[in-house]
Amino acid sequence: MAIDPAGEHLAAHAAADPDRVAVILAGTGEVRTYGQIDAVATRSARLLRARGLGVGDHLALLVENQAEFFDVAWAANRAGLYVTPINWHLSAAEAGYIVGDCDATALVASARLASVVDEIAPADLAAVTTRLSVDGPIDGFEPLSEALADVEVGPVPDEHDGMWMFYSSGTTGKPKGVVPPLGPAALGAPSFVTMMLGGLFGFDASTVYLSPAPLYHAAPAGWSIGTHRLGGTVVVMDHFDARGLLAAVEQFRVTHLQLVPTHMIRLLDLPEAERARFDLSSLRMVVHAAAPCPVEVKRAFIEWVGPIVHEYYSGTEGSGFCRIGPEEWLAHPGSVGRSISGAIHIVGPDGEELPVGTEGEVWFETNRRFEYHKDAEKTAGAWNEHGWSWLGDLGRVDDEGYLYLTDRAGNLIISGGVNISPRETEDVLIGHPAVADVAVVGTPHPEMGEQVTAYVQLAPGTTATSDELVVWCRDRLTHFKCPREVRFVEELPRLPTGKLLKRLLPR
Repeated sequence: MAIDPAGEHLAAHAAADPDRVAVILAGTGEVRTYGQIDAVATRSARLLRARGLGVGDHLALLVENQAEFFDVAWAANRAGLYVTPINWHLSAAEAGYIVGDCDATALVASARLASVVDEIAPADLAAVTTRLSVDGPIDGFEPLSEALADVEVGPVPDEHDGMWMFYSSGTTGKPKGVVPPLGPAALGAPSFVTMMLGGLFGFDASTVYLSPAPLYHAAPAGWSIGTHRLGGTVVVMDHFDARGLLAAVEQFRVTHLQLVPTHMIRLLDLPEAERARFDLSSLRMVVHAAAPCPVEVKRAFIEWVGPIVHEYYSGTEGSGFCRIGPEEWLAHPGSVGRSISGAIHIVGPDGEELPVGTEGEVWFETNRRFEYHKDAEKTAGAWNEHGWSWLGDLGRVDDEGYLYLTDRAGNLIISGGVNISPRETEDVLIGHPAVADVAVVGTPHPEMGEQVTAYVQLAPGTTATSDELVVWCRDRLTHFKCPREVRFVEELPRLPTGKLLKRLLPR
């Protein structure tokens, strides 16, 4: 397929200006150009096609914030694959579940994560016929660099744009994959992401975008690839560090910065004199999302960097989207903005619309469809008879159409911008011999927004300490899902039917 030189695709920019900088690794200063990434991505796409992966097949990606992430992601965007980035902080069992559940027939993993890969259960890898490693060897995997040695340069057979398939932590157990339609075959066709980045946030070929978050999250991955589609440069930090972020903004003349509220809190925690040492004059826009931001934190952030702080509200599912600029927010503090993708409806438990200013379920009119992978029941629950979609949040809308989020159905915990399902932690704690009943909720935390707190009812005649239960969890779950605090109670509030009333627990 010929590449449209005006198309929104890395290949178009590589053809027009191969030496343009596509990626900078902030920690090392390593630079990757559009031409370099496209050359590896094209040959990798040919390799995947030769290994039997066709349009609509699935590839899992277990790679840290490193340049190879983009090689593989862009290969998938030449071969028409669904790509599922996996959280590298997960345990082997949790990562293996996603590999198996997403129906991946290819897994690309970093040698830095070999200890995780080595412990993935064989059953979770049963369908994975193509196993490739980057940045070094992994037992049972073929180094990508060696596999590419025999791949000739040339066009990709049956070329097709690809799509992300992210996993969204649910409120009732294991995470589920969010499957959007694959989209048009034509490489670089306009997309919602590029229209959003360009139209709402001013991204273009001059953009230098910095995200300090892991690339396995939807926004950092999607916005980084979106930046490339528009011809800009992506600066990648291997981990968040407040001073390191400010130094990167200054050194690389960052124009667009994406944060979560926890990042904002930690940046504001730096002494004012320390913050003033860095030249942030290149910044055109700071964008935050992923979790509610305390009003005073955002107000202080605007006072520091100026009226360039924008916010949006959406979900991995992408069926609703609100945004708000700094001037609007100062006039409507606490709001996440007005919808730009379809009307908002606030609905009561009976499905009827509620009056303006009344709290209820937040439903969006939308033409963007999605489904939850292998979960027809959950998919059905995300849509109603009107074709409106629900992301599981509660809120209210004022008479000007501004949305204020007030709670989350199912008590999903958002800590530092990361979604945590209480059920997973509860299922681990209930396995402790001293635990008779347990409820896990999010309670306020000054830096993370929320923390994981466990309310535990001990079995008669048993004892357990808070530290003992935390260690029990840490042996079985990744650390951010484990309680920061354990509170012991005589009895949890349950109805005779057994339903737990979490709203009655003190927060």
